[in-house]
Amino acid sequence: MNIEFSQSRPEGLRLIAQTADKGKLPEGLEPAMKQGADAARFNGRVGQVFDGFVERDGAVIRVAIAGAGDPGDAKRSANLERTGAALAAKFQSAGVEKIGLDGGNLKADELAHLLMGLRLRNWRYDVYRTKMKDEQKITLKSVVVFNPPEGGEAAWSAAEPVAEGVEFTRELVTEPANAIYPESFVERCQARFDGTGAELIVLDETQMHELGMGALLGVGQGSMRESRILAIRWNGGKQGEAPLAFVGKGVTFDTGGISIKPGPGMEDMKWDMGGGGAVAGGMLALVKRKAKANVVGVIGLVENMPDGAAQRPGDVVTSMSGQTIEILNTDAEGRLVLCDALHWTQKEFQPARVVDFATLTGAIIVSLGHEHAGVFSNNDELWSDLDKAGKTSGDSVWRMPMGPAYDKLIESPIADMKNIGGKAAGSITAAQFLQRFIMDDTPWAHVDIAGTVWTDKAGATWDKGASGFGVRLMDQLVADTIER
Repeated sequence: MNIEFSQSRPEGLRLIAQTADKGKLPEGLEPAMKQGADAARFNGRVGQVFDGFVERDGAVIRVAIAGAGDPGDAKRSANLERTGAALAAKFQSAGVEKIGLDGGNLKADELAHLLMGLRLRNWRYDVYRTKMKDEQKITLKSVVVFNPPEGGEAAWSAAEPVAEGVEFTRELVTEPANAIYPESFVERCQARFDGTGAELIVLDETQMHELGMGALLGVGQGSMRESRILAIRWNGGKQGEAPLAFVGKGVTFDTGGISIKPGPGMEDMKWDMGGGGAVAGGMLALVKRKAKANVVGVIGLVENMPDGAAQRPGDVVTSMSGQTIEILNTDAEGRLVLCDALHWTQKEFQPARVVDFATLTGAIIVSLGHEHAGVFSNNDELWSDLDKAGKTSGDSVWRMPMGPAYDKLIESPIADMKNIGGKAAGSITAAQFLQRFIMDDTPWAHVDIAGTVWTDKAGATWDKGASGFGVRLMDQLVADTIER
């Protein structure tokens, strides 16, 4: 979606939108619109949209009023994103290509939040749809903001790269596995980061064999698609300062391997690379807005398939760290990808902090549903920073427990550890597994996003499908802890 700014209302607009705080209609509104809003019980509640037709300057135009709620609400920013999203949902396929948005009664940061919600909710991926009816097709392509508040355009310019990052994550997560696999994931990132100033590093299977990444390579050995490691490095901070590292699980399709998943619902496993997609989108946001921070994003990319070369339950693999792992279930593959990606990240970049993102366990959905991602951390300060960033960004997180008592659940009789515990504490034992690959007590957090990366119902700023969860959390964490 294209967003433009104009000091005055451009001519020829067919649709003009205004916001209304709770209990207060916009000034100068025509009597017919006032009466219509009253009849429709419009009171400015967040997400309400009332529209009608009026004559202005000799032309009949459509006017929409979107409820922005109470201006004193502590959730004002989130409410305004919902306001923008409601406008997008209302007019996305309504036959108009451009909305004229009157920004005169908004502050600069409020306008940025409203535009964020409008743009994110208007995103939809229709690349593969060829037989849509006209009334189903997206017609809304641009917004022109007139009468903007002082600093409004600058506020949106700072926020727009974050919207672009969320959209890139949604694109990667939405694409089918025959379009996005390890090699093509890398190629798409190379295209999107071209000319941005970021450095991209790619490891192929030969290089990973030389490094001893037996855990990651074991997951992908049953696929015709070669595995990859992708690192995206951005040095926008102080020279020589240790970076913040984001590490993502990029299983581009997960059949479960030899421990094959049930057929119904397996198509959803195209989004098992949601953690890697989030890291790619988060890095794009940070790079595009020229974040004043040193950050590196590392993504372990594999496809988990069950052919004659696939690893078997009972196999033992050696990770890059030298620790050995007994494979009891080949469907517990994400932690095998992450353990080598985490070790390589620490060896290669010596990060000050590490945060990994992964659609790691179904058990986290049992625990938290689809409202929060689960966070496991060895560091209280890092958890606190993530919690704060989650509340500010809207990517909600909830801390889960860890402790030595859970380690016994992944003890192996023949190797250093096994890749699954029993039926109990599935998300916790996965985190305990990953913690064994964190070096020298480096502050680390594992964010299990299995319940938040994809949704079967529309949310505040997204339609059904990929949510883009994680991008805004990463961006806010950097803003709060490094750029502050």
